[in-house]
Amino acid sequence: MNIGEIALRAGVSRSTVSYALSGKRPVSDDTRRKIQRVIDELGYTPNASARALANGRTSTLGLVFPPAGNHYTGMQLDFIGSVVEAAAAYDYDVLLSPSGVDSDRSFQRLLGERRVDGAILMEIRLQDDRVDHLTAVGFPAVCIGRTAQPDGDWWVGLDHTALVEACVHHLADLGHRRIVFVNRPEQLLQAGYESAHRGLDGFTKASAERGLTVRTYCCGDDAASGQACLERILLDDPATTALVTLNEAALGGLYRGLAQAGRHVPRDFSVTGVVAGRWAETVTPQLTAADVPAEQMGHLAVELLVERLDHPDAPPRHHLLTPPTSLRASTGPAGPTPPAAVRAGSGSDPNR
Repeated sequence: MNIGEIALRAGVSRSTVSYALSGKRPVSDDTRRKIQRVIDELGYTPNASARALANGRTSTLGLVFPPAGNHYTGMQLDFIGSVVEAAAAYDYDVLLSPSGVDSDRSFQRLLGERRVDGAILMEIRLQDDRVDHLTAVGFPAVCIGRTAQPDGDWWVGLDHTALVEACVHHLADLGHRRIVFVNRPEQLLQAGYESAHRGLDGFTKASAERGLTVRTYCCGDDAASGQACLERILLDDPATTALVTLNEAALGGLYRGLAQAGRHVPRDFSVTGVVAGRWAETVTPQLTAADVPAEQMGHLAVELLVERLDHPDAPPRHHLLTPPTSLRASTGPAGPTPPAAVRAGSGSDPNR
């Protein structure tokens, strides 16, 4: 069934049916009712391509979200779910594109074949060619994250610098003096991933302010890497008493490594970081953390993109979020350093 058959049965022109469906031009109430009766009788539903041609919209948003490694982490899946849920509230579908750079074929199809009305970009890098490309061609997009120079962009972001600083100050206030930072994987840091760099900046700044002995580590996005990282931490400096992490996917492994090393949390070792609340609550003891508001960020990104689509000339807007730290059970006062740890760590290099 197509528009031509509807026009024939309703006794009107094809263009009149098209105008009645798209609303682009006025159609009399009598004619509209006549067309609607035929549509109801035939059970006609215009396909997505036809609707896009008729009204210039696909009613679909693109979510450009490359997995950082070989799989999506739990937090990343939370973001995907929040975007899909928010888009549905605005009657939009979501097309997921795991595209990494503007030369990626999936990314080019998303734009070149006009499959979506606008795009939400994730896993933002400080210098991001996807953002540059969309800005150059005037394609409406919103970032979850921010580039090094985000003033002209639409975005929703976390203040990773401030959040990690708060974690360091919390540990220092508890008396911890030897602290490590467990970051995202090395390849993401080298690629310029915004959260990894801004989190590291916050750790470095706050540690210097408090005069702490610190080390930094990159860690794979999985539990096995977390456990191996923790083993390296204690091997490098057994006197370490606390860590801050951005890597929620490695969290279970970090805890397992501490347990196998005989370090009780929080009596012997404190753990904190920037992690989504529901993941912070899956470990035992539950993690004291700046809770990443994945659901809120996904909803805000969709709201901004819909606003940008409805008001193409609106000036860029953004939201920078700094959620409070939720005090749970994984941090406590720094206890006396075990004598064996003091002897083993007395000659260690504080920088790594």
